[in-house]
Amino acid sequence: MNTPIRLLLCDDHVVVRAGLRALLSSADGIEVVGEAGSGDEALAMAARTHPDVVLMDLQLGDGMDGVTATRKLTAGEGPRVLVLTMFDTDADIARAIEAGATGYLLKAEHPDELFTAIHNAASGHTALSAPVADRLLARMRSPRPALSEREHEILGQLARGLSNRAIARALFISEATVKTHLGRIYGKLGVETRAGAVAVAKERRLLP
Repeated sequence: MNTPIRLLLCDDHVVVRAGLRALLSSADGIEVVGEAGSGDEALAMAARTHPDVVLMDLQLGDGMDGVTATRKLTAGEGPRVLVLTMFDTDADIARAIEAGATGYLLKAEHPDELFTAIHNAASGHTALSAPVADRLLARMRSPRPALSEREHEILGQLARGLSNRAIARALFISEATVKTHLGRIYGKLGVETRAGAVAVAKERRLLP
């Protein structure tokens, strides 16, 4: 008999965790070894229970978010992380995969798809919801316009964590000009946040 996949649940909603545990108890070859309500709790529990796969939500309320927890969990010989979330924006997908997630599923997924994805993740195979895979393919087929030299400069300052005011000072331009360039950068990269822009820029190797 095959050893069941050891699974750790991480979601800040108790009801969601209870529902997932109940659902997964009916799945062959999967054993839920623990539940965590935060990123910090997931790290501590993973160290104790040694799961094969962590089912990770991205939005975890206060404290460490799902992307940071994913990055820490997958460092070295850590478990596979399978993101299970309601969010499918380009920025969220890029950040999760850049952090080391093996797969990205949406909470609207059919249970059988979830079971299959957990088995695939445990084997090291990528598992993506169909809408997520479609978004990634669309981005690959329709590359965004290239960034200008000034946009590259601002993106580099952004990656250093500088505020708009600090970027304006460093490049001898106004804050209004910085905001205008940021709007264009977000549009070209298909993101809505500073963190998303940096994550996508790293993914596409746009940063030095």
